[in-house]
Amino acid sequence: MRNFTFLLLLLIGFLGSSQKFSKDEKELILAGDVKSALPIYQTDTEEQHKVLLNQSEDISPKDKTLPFLIDRMRLALAGTGGGVGIAAPQVGINRRVVLVQRFDKTGLPVEYFINPKIVWRSELMNKGPEGDLSIENFRDAFYRSYSIRLEYYDLDNKKHDEMVEGFTAVIFQHEIDHLSGILIPDKLEKEKDLQYNEVKVYKRYK
Repeated sequence: MRNFTFLLLLLIGFLGSSQKFSKDEKELILAGDVKSALPIYQTDTEEQHKVLLNQSEDISPKDKTLPFLIDRMRLALAGTGGGVGIAAPQVGINRRVVLVQRFDKTGLPVEYFINPKIVWRSELMNKGPEGDLSIENFRDAFYRSYSIRLEYYDLDNKKHDEMVEGFTAVIFQHEIDHLSGILIPDKLEKEKDLQYNEVKVYKRYK
């Protein structure tokens, strides 16, 4: 029994530590002037492309380095002159953090979301143009669910659950794809043979 308890404590400790930033991640997040934007990774650079294709892991909302990452992602997004969302892999950090401009709220604020997860998607779809901050001169039309149900955490480790629809839901889907290493050219190729019924929005065939 004593050995089992010891192993359980070790496992809990391992799982807890695995959600914290590694030494290398902290060094990257805190490099240079911490009040400046982190550079946005690009697919035309091999090493940066590999990071963009990696799966991202959860991060502890209480990690003390996380607010610095969020602030520097916010500055990176603001520096694009028109970007509406950014994911942590786009600044070299494979952790589940995104920033999204909320077109469904007064003032169109840019908000952060920690460990976001889409737990439901509508069958009704939007089709609209999308570009990507990490892919120069790429733009095409994509199908996205018109509405989604989203779960995420804030910096106080409080869990949130909300429904999002319209263009803001499209941004969430795009940025959360980044957390799974999905880039829009790959999405376009994978879904090229899918067909949809056209109504006010679109509905995928069964």
